[in-house]
Amino acid sequence: MKLVLASKSPRRSEILKNAGFEFIIRTADADETIADGTNPEDAVVMLAARKAMAVERNEDEVVLGADTIVVLDDKILGKPKDREDAFNMLRSLSGRVHSVFTGVCAISDKGSMTFAEETKVEFYPLTDEEINTYIDSNDCYDKAGAYGIQGLASKFIRGINGDYFNVVGLPISSVYKKILKNQ
Repeated sequence: MKLVLASKSPRRSEILKNAGFEFIIRTADADETIADGTNPEDAVVMLAARKAMAVERNEDEVVLGADTIVVLDDKILGKPKDREDAFNMLRSLSGRVHSVFTGVCAISDKGSMTFAEETKVEFYPLTDEEINTYIDSNDCYDKAGAYGIQGLASKFIRGINGDYFNVVGLPISSVYKKILKNQ
């Protein structure tokens, strides 16, 4: 079995590499629009499947697609469009608990499998100065919810309930148990 990661995310690559998996990266453009009112679990599974299906798969390959979203009060917080959007997202997360969902899709000769995983994350209350300093680092722009738990925003996290790696972008233990172990 050859593993193909259908993601440009350096964080997903690092998670797979650190867990000891050999893989190649193969990506293609996929529609990332979500209809308003879509359930978060359904949304991430749909996006992960679109990414996996957009990539050409050869025989004996497992294509792994994933997508991560942040959800607060039933609202999906994607990647911020600009500074104001990033500020508003971080302000809304300040002092609150939110959910991070990662959807995973694997396609192989055996068929396809999808699942979603949820982790709860609690932020400490943040000052406007802390938010602006973080935004000035530019660490917020390519991440759902405008933050990366593994980087500069780690100091804002009061706690998590669930898989840390799910928040980073790939719930590696579930991927292994549900998909890769059986390939």
